[in-house]
Amino acid sequence: MLDVPTGHPGHPSLRSPTAYLLWTGRGAWRTLVVACLLTSAVSLAGAAVPLLLGLALDAGLEDGVSARLLWLALALVAVGLFSAVATSLGHAAEVGGWLHGSFTTTRLVGHHVSRTGPAIGEELPTGEVVSAVAHDSFQVGNVLELLPAFVGGLAGYLAVTLYMLQQSPSLGIVVALGLPLVTVVVSFLIRPLQARQKEQRDATGRLATLATDTVSGLRILRGIGGEEVFAERYRAQSQRVRAAGVRVAGLSSVLEALQVLLPGLFVACVVWLGARQAIEGTITPGQLVTFYGFTAFLSEPLRWVTQFLNFFTRARVAARKIIGVLSVTPEAGSLAESEAADSLPVPVVPTTPGRLVDETSGVEPVPGGLTAVVTTRPGEGEALAARLGRLDDRSAGSVLLDGVPLGDLPLAEVRRRVVVASSAPQLFTGTLRSALDARADGIEDAALLRALDAADAHDVLESLPEGLDGAITEKGRSLSGGQRQRVALARALLTEAQVLVLVEPTSAVDAHTEARIAQRTAAYRRGRTTVVLTASPLVLEQADEVVLLDDGVVRARGRHRDLLARAASGDPDAQAYHDVVGRSLAPSEVV
Repeated sequence: MLDVPTGHPGHPSLRSPTAYLLWTGRGAWRTLVVACLLTSAVSLAGAAVPLLLGLALDAGLEDGVSARLLWLALALVAVGLFSAVATSLGHAAEVGGWLHGSFTTTRLVGHHVSRTGPAIGEELPTGEVVSAVAHDSFQVGNVLELLPAFVGGLAGYLAVTLYMLQQSPSLGIVVALGLPLVTVVVSFLIRPLQARQKEQRDATGRLATLATDTVSGLRILRGIGGEEVFAERYRAQSQRVRAAGVRVAGLSSVLEALQVLLPGLFVACVVWLGARQAIEGTITPGQLVTFYGFTAFLSEPLRWVTQFLNFFTRARVAARKIIGVLSVTPEAGSLAESEAADSLPVPVVPTTPGRLVDETSGVEPVPGGLTAVVTTRPGEGEALAARLGRLDDRSAGSVLLDGVPLGDLPLAEVRRRVVVASSAPQLFTGTLRSALDARADGIEDAALLRALDAADAHDVLESLPEGLDGAITEKGRSLSGGQRQRVALARALLTEAQVLVLVEPTSAVDAHTEARIAQRTAAYRRGRTTVVLTASPLVLEQADEVVLLDDGVVRARGRHRDLLARAASGDPDAQAYHDVVGRSLAPSEVV
């Protein structure tokens, strides 16, 4: 069994695709050195077979069955056994190189995506990230797997060429110049093949993005009757991928054919020249057999070399895409800070209520209380939540936590002390217990049940026969929209954050459930600072203070009923608040 490496794999060079491949190879240099030595030994053993056959033929013609002939026969057996053992070990080492190249890239992309957060989705299509793991990482592994064969092929070629130059300079020169010439001819197809492979890779990435978008929005598409439109788009893009694949396959087939044809013609040429020298007596019959065996043998190293060049071009295309993913920087903090946090102890969350101040808008949530924020314009609430949670460093300095700018605090500490629960909850495949205990803190069952009760999510627990160990499917599709939202709320409550920011936490539930959630959440969070972005009167009623944001700044603040009373008395700022929440008010509350 191989040990699966954990942790961050390191920092690759992103200067060029070749630099990235070299960095990946350096990480497995021990495995690759062993693999290169073994494949070189196999290659030399393969070259020794025609040499021993030629010597045995000359020995048999000169002396008949003799001790020399028997020793040569035993040497052939020994070479065969050695080659079998070395081939097995060499293949294991080659697979080790593939595993390193492939899974190092996969781990690297996984770590990077988890640290860059939403920035990765804003700069790159989802399909590009998926393809980097599902396709490009394999290409990086392939080039490391074939590198030892490439080195072994060169070792065999040099050994055979040097021997032939000593035995027959004319034939040695033909072999020394002929095989490189064949390789150069074949290499002319590498660049156009690389261009076609890049075209196919780009088309595949777009297809993966289209498939991801279609699957994630399938329910919406069915609601508007747009399945056929998107199916036709997918079909058209799929045909583009198929056409690009056919173009790659066409050129690859020409390359494969030349790898057979050109070495075959080369072998025929060497045999013809060797036969003439044998007739003239320049070389012995055994040497003719040896030279023929050498030329036949050298076709295999040539295939290894051309195959490596083919896969190297593919790996460069893949590495260029991987570099594109790894070049994305996070919107908050830095990659170095995120990686350093892995080795540091978990930040201790202060037990005192967090005092948060947003200098941009003037919002100052009540320390230890529940503050509701109402906005007059769409997007203002999300922008405020992003500032309060330091989801973007561009405005981190304008928010103070206990008097310290968020930008001056380690990002890991900010994430522990300030938690933002978005309006679009995301659940992951696993048990209900793992969905609630997002930080894997080993929360006790009693605490989990208490949070579920506060979020009024008892029906979720009852719907799962296994209770907390019941399975939740991908993205929580086994639950209704309201159930997903309440499980996400319970998950946010269980973080026990010093400051909790909830964005529209009750938008998918009915009024009775919303009222219970508002009351229980306020009680659950008493003594810790809570900010709720909502326009629901049922939630506003439970708030210690309500803040109205208009054009990004505080326009009015107070208790919900006080603001309504001020609106009734003609206060224009309070009237603006009433205009926002009035659509949700009961008839008796409308001014």
